[in-house]
Amino acid sequence: MKGLFKSKPRTPADVVRQTRDLLLVVDRSAETREGRREEKQMGELYKNIRELKCILYGNSESEPVSEACAQLTREFFKENTLRLIINCLPKLNLEARKDATQVVANLQRQQVQFKLIASDYLEKNLDLMDILIVGYENTDMALHYGAMLRECIRHQIVAKYVLNSPRMKKFFDYIQLPNFDIAADAAATFKELLTRHKSTVAEFLSENYEWFFAEYNSKLLESSNYITRRQAVKLLGDILLDRSNSAVMTQYVSSRDNLRILMNLLRESSKSIQIEAFHVFKLFAANQRKPADIVGILVANKSKILRLLEDFKIDKEDEQFEADKAQVMKEIEAL
Repeated sequence: MKGLFKSKPRTPADVVRQTRDLLLVVDRSAETREGRREEKQMGELYKNIRELKCILYGNSESEPVSEACAQLTREFFKENTLRLIINCLPKLNLEARKDATQVVANLQRQQVQFKLIASDYLEKNLDLMDILIVGYENTDMALHYGAMLRECIRHQIVAKYVLNSPRMKKFFDYIQLPNFDIAADAAATFKELLTRHKSTVAEFLSENYEWFFAEYNSKLLESSNYITRRQAVKLLGDILLDRSNSAVMTQYVSSRDNLRILMNLLRESSKSIQIEAFHVFKLFAANQRKPADIVGILVANKSKILRLLEDFKIDKEDEQFEADKAQVMKEIEAL
């Protein structure tokens, strides 16, 4: 007889629905939660979020099952479960926040019948990115929201929205936050935004060249923070050397202010910064249509530049670096 009263196992869709119901309760309730009932509901919610994570990632005993993942994904994006998780995240405990972050991250990659459902959902709910971006201003939430944001910008439509959002400017400040972990996380998101979707990035940089590079130069390349400068000059090289940004690169290497900044970075005591600065400086030297003021600066500093490059050695042998250096010296000598 006992078998007749066994409860039916929950399907992945059931777990999502119950999670959503519990999130709705948490979302409506005040910040302070008291009483046994609330405690029990929170316990249930944490258990559900953990179960969602197990379905998507598998556990020590079993791998994830694709049909279960598809069922979970379909149900999750049918309604506003993602919005609820983002809104309720500050009310969850640390473990549940970590689990929820991993669930959201995984769902960005889940395909159902070769389609990324997350992308369609986010296209209609792009305002959620505003919550995630501003999350960098909350010490407790920054790393969770930052990880979610990076996964969401895997979708081109989302990356385009963030790049063109007025909040994009905030990244120049977030990268310099005093909390090292948060600053590093913001820098990782910033890099992802500027390197993942080539055509979107090229369009953004062309349309926003003036303000973007004014901020980039003054706040990042000329920052008093060594790590900020090093990361910024490395990323600048990655951006300018990318073929899809050739028009932006030509514009950048035609500016005397930009050249002045790069020459200062070349003279830094840090070998790492010097090497990254050289990769950008060589673009100024290689430009066959140098404006007159660029030529003037290079000629005025010719002997200093040649002396600096002559002594410029890197720790490990690198034929490409030596060839580039020889070519740059040849270009400067010929001026």
